[in-house]
Amino acid sequence: MSVLRLDNIAIVVADLDAAIAFFAELGLEFEDRARIEGAWADRTVGLDGVRSEIAMMRTPDGRSRLELTQYHHPAASAPEPAIPPSNTLGLHRLMFAVDDLDDTVARLRPHGAEVLDEIVDYEDVYRLCYLRGPGGIIVALAEQVG
Repeated sequence: MSVLRLDNIAIVVADLDAAIAFFAELGLEFEDRARIEGAWADRTVGLDGVRSEIAMMRTPDGRSRLELTQYHHPAASAPEPAIPPSNTLGLHRLMFAVDDLDDTVARLRPHGAEVLDEIVDYEDVYRLCYLRGPGGIIVALAEQVG
């Protein structure tokens, strides 16, 4: 037996509303929001007394989903350092293909997005950048130009 598909990627966030707004501005579509709690949740994630809220966002093509999770109990733990660098072990970043990189970055800035260094051209094929989104999440953007 093999994997059928990647169903979703989950990210723990401190402010669910801000994360929804950020990823909606990026172009993901809000799908659903739900409270998660109870013995089944405790057993699934290996924590006691889980009370959380999730929001499901999907890409416009409907093929990929992002789960945003805010824990109310137990409190989420912060990484060390609080804003980890790009080479930290674990989830590195999310990358999205966009049709207009400059416009996307401009729309995300009011939501707290900061480009890590600069927008670069890669071999006249892509324009790329890494930016920080809500809670320090690294989001990569790629615009195909060639």
